Amino acid sequence: MSSELFLASLQLSMPEIILAVGALALLMIGVFSGDRSAPTVTGLAVALLIAAGLWLVLAPGEGEAYGGAFLLDPFARFMKVVALIGSVTAMIMTVGHARSEQLDRFEFPVLMVLATLGMMLLISANDLLALYLGLELMSLSLYVCAAINRDSLRSTESGLKYFVLGSLSSGMLLYGCSLVYGFTGNTGFDEIAAVLSAETRSLGLVFGLVFVLAGVCFKISAVPFHMWTPDVYEGAPTPVTAFFAAGPKVAGMAILVRVVSEAFMPIVADWQQILVFVSIASMLLGSFAAIGQRNIKRLMAYSSIGHMGFALVGLAAGTETGVSGVILYMLIYMVMTLGTFACIMAMRRKEGENVENVDDLAGLASTKPFMAVVLTALMFSMAGIPPLAGFFAKYFVFIAAIEAKLYALAIIGVLTSVVGAYYYLRIVKLMWFDEATGEFARIAGELRLVFGLSGLFVTAYVLFGGPVGNAANAAAKSFF
Repeated sequence: MSSELFLASLQLSMPEIILAVGALALLMIGVFSGDRSAPTVTGLAVALLIAAGLWLVLAPGEGEAYGGAFLLDPFARFMKVVALIGSVTAMIMTVGHARSEQLDRFEFPVLMVLATLGMMLLISANDLLALYLGLELMSLSLYVCAAINRDSLRSTESGLKYFVLGSLSSGMLLYGCSLVYGFTGNTGFDEIAAVLSAETRSLGLVFGLVFVLAGVCFKISAVPFHMWTPDVYEGAPTPVTAFFAAGPKVAGMAILVRVVSEAFMPIVADWQQILVFVSIASMLLGSFAAIGQRNIKRLMAYSSIGHMGFALVGLAAGTETGVSGVILYMLIYMVMTLGTFACIMAMRRKEGENVENVDDLAGLASTKPFMAVVLTALMFSMAGIPPLAGFFAKYFVFIAAIEAKLYALAIIGVLTSVVGAYYYLRIVKLMWFDEATGEFARIAGELRLVFGLSGLFVTAYVLFGGPVGNAANAAAKSFF
């Protein structure tokens, strides 16, 4: 690689370089200053993520870097900004909860920065090896985050479960990559697509495709690779769960879109069947399994599984409209999820005890009316009730499925959405019509800010949805 090409590659990957160098510097600050440096490191970590986001938004230039392994296009730029917003918000939400959740140590913000670096590398991956490296950097950081509260048996157990099952999925992904390489002779997405266009695909390649998709589906907790999600969501400290539910899901869905829309687009009929099955299974399990949940974090885990199923409806269409719908869905899903988790983190009794039972929200409208109004808007939005943002998210993916003649998939999606509305509306009923059993403590300012902005986004989306939709369409054009 010539020096000019190398310098061009460095410029395209500057946000990632900012995070990598910044994470090492933060680690040094933490090591030499000890745990008392945790607030300083957290503040600097937020500044790092914002700097990387500003570079992405303001710096021009697109193209391939590092021999085609790294790709910066409108899709990567849009999804990276969404992932960074998720990481910054999740990190701000931890500030008031750091001491009570045993997160007041400098390693935690550093791990979050490294996980975000992995997400950004994953979103820009244009090669199977780059995909694997980005995925592992993200995953290894998340394993430690899940188990970071070593004094909690639940936290340690969730980290161990996530690590064991995550290692299994990584093995499946690597096996799939080796099969794809064996039957195409390439690891680059463009080269794989060229080989598939030039010759008929073999059965071995389809097996490789299945294993690659299985490895990525694990990261977005799609059925049947969802088994880790409820236990990890419940066991991990709530700020960590909020982080899990935001950025990593966006990055996982982004690489799934890139893999099927670039590398395997010539064999769309093969991966479409897989995605239709995974989508239907995720929507059904997410809708029905959540009904009996009493722990609100477990309920959000099943809700997340269902939402990934709805997002996959758009991807299964295999069209530009479908990809645009997925991009929009992931943005709206992330905002709704972060707002909901800000409300969950505000569920703290005056004695200092955090509560996680759905029934603890009873009578919230009489004790914390602002929080009740925002949570009601978020629940209605998640259920897909118009004119809130969640309705438009589902509308665009269902329209894409109908245009692609996937009528059964769209019908099942609408029906499961109706079933899912039950457990969202049950929370609304508890807040507004049941007697209060106690009052929550004063809500931290950062949590009030996050769920306030989330509520504003989902209720006022109809006013500014046009420009957001145009940005999603421009990002989707990267593949078509």
